[in-house]
Amino acid sequence: MKRFILILALSGPLLAFGQAPEVQPTVIVSDQLDMSSTDAFTTFIFTKNVVVTGTNLKLTCDRLQVITTRKGDPTATIGKLGRFKSLIAEGHVYIVQSDREAACGRAEVLPDDDKIILTDNPVVKDLANGATASGPRMVLYRGERRAVIEGAENSPSRIVLPAIKDLGFDKELKPAAPAAEKPKQP
Repeated sequence: MKRFILILALSGPLLAFGQAPEVQPTVIVSDQLDMSSTDAFTTFIFTKNVVVTGTNLKLTCDRLQVITTRKGDPTATIGKLGRFKSLIAEGHVYIVQSDREAACGRAEVLPDDDKIILTDNPVVKDLANGATASGPRMVLYRGERRAVIEGAENSPSRIVLPAIKDLGFDKELKPAAPAAEKPKQP
């Protein structure tokens, strides 16, 4: 079976949500690639065994659509690639970035809006502290340390955090006596 490899050295990392590690080209490998261009955009559709690696990123999925802006001569068969316009990963999406990982059925990366939208049963794990978030739809905002988890009546948003200490009281201990008031001075 043939494997297609595309290396995109575009402006900035694909999913730069953490600190700025050394910038690496984005490499996409798949069993099949279909590419088409218009005067303004180039669209790549990768299918079967899709693997994306780049700056602080590894993404796997069944199908990946990448749209980039196109620069240079609009009549050229293959134009010069510009920046990422959008990236849509579908089917068994798994993303690893630093100490976070996400799994879902669909991930939409919108670099111009600095956000990623995860749908189809998304689960995000912070491996550093054991926290897990899930819900029907998640929106992750780049550079804001912000995520919105949109729940639904039959599928609420849910987060599991590390344990906190017991905030209850010990039945064996007697409460401390209140401190005596100090007399007011004239």
